[in-house]
Amino acid sequence: MIQFRPEGIYCPQANVYIDPWLPVDKAIITHGHSDHARWGNKSYLCHRLSKEILKLRLGQDIAIQTVEYNEAIIMNGVKVSLHPAGHIIGSAQVRLEYQGEVWVVSGDYKVFNDGVSTPFEPVKCNSFITESTFGLPIYDFDSFTEVYADMNNWWQKNVDEGFNSIIIGYSLGKAQNILQHLNSSIGKVYLHGAVANVNDALRLSGLDFKGERLNGTDKNMLKGAAIVAPMSALGSPWLRKFKPYRIAVCSGWMVLRGARRRYGVDKGIVLSDHCDFKQLNYSITETGAENIYVTHGYQTIYAKWLREAYGLNAVEVKTWFEANPTEDIKEEL
Repeated sequence: MIQFRPEGIYCPQANVYIDPWLPVDKAIITHGHSDHARWGNKSYLCHRLSKEILKLRLGQDIAIQTVEYNEAIIMNGVKVSLHPAGHIIGSAQVRLEYQGEVWVVSGDYKVFNDGVSTPFEPVKCNSFITESTFGLPIYDFDSFTEVYADMNNWWQKNVDEGFNSIIIGYSLGKAQNILQHLNSSIGKVYLHGAVANVNDALRLSGLDFKGERLNGTDKNMLKGAAIVAPMSALGSPWLRKFKPYRIAVCSGWMVLRGARRRYGVDKGIVLSDHCDFKQLNYSITETGAENIYVTHGYQTIYAKWLREAYGLNAVEVKTWFEANPTEDIKEEL
């Protein structure tokens, strides 16, 4: 029921692509990150909370249809529905059912509840397409409670020692996760313009996050502040205005030895919008699927693991989706 074509993941019965990487007529979009939501499609279908993000990134005049989670629509006899992926706000798994056969295209997902995204729900299926961004045992993330406490303790320490705190994360997803859990009793929270633009779009969908846009803010007002900024801010002249500062990167890649040094920052915070190794295993086995298609990340290694550890029919699939620590530095807007 699913084909992997040059344009992307395709369901011929419904005549629709999921997260196509080349322009097509009809596209279902799992979430708003730029490697999954691309410009040029004639029509888009996504979850309601992704609508304003897609319009921000792809153009206000795109043809877009939205649905709620678990709301089914019929496309040429195929029952299509979106289900929570837990990756970022509005992220969805795509369930396709035709003549008793069920496929699920997961997009990106995580199991841990971040208090911002609608929590992941396993969807029973025959065939499951999964990412493998962190598909090695070395990726074993701490609970979010511990991560948020570490982040706020670091901020408080910087305040006590006379430093501003620059916290780096993707403008969509990671930034809102950070903002939701910053303890604003410690100090003021400011936003890089890219983060503020995403927050403005989310506000149109009824979601609001703490933080003020940086618009010629008096430097005296910044004392002890936390400034949330995208990956593109790393190493840029923009940072000079916040001296003295310390800088942290929030990323699952911070598990790797030397990652903090490679990014040239003071602190690495292991905060990810993806599953770690244990979460991947849990999610896949919960689907009950016998056929697993492993995409971006450690495809070859992880597919072999699924075959040997669980006896699943797991194969790797090459896509244009990104899962590489060197890509983490790209800005998504």
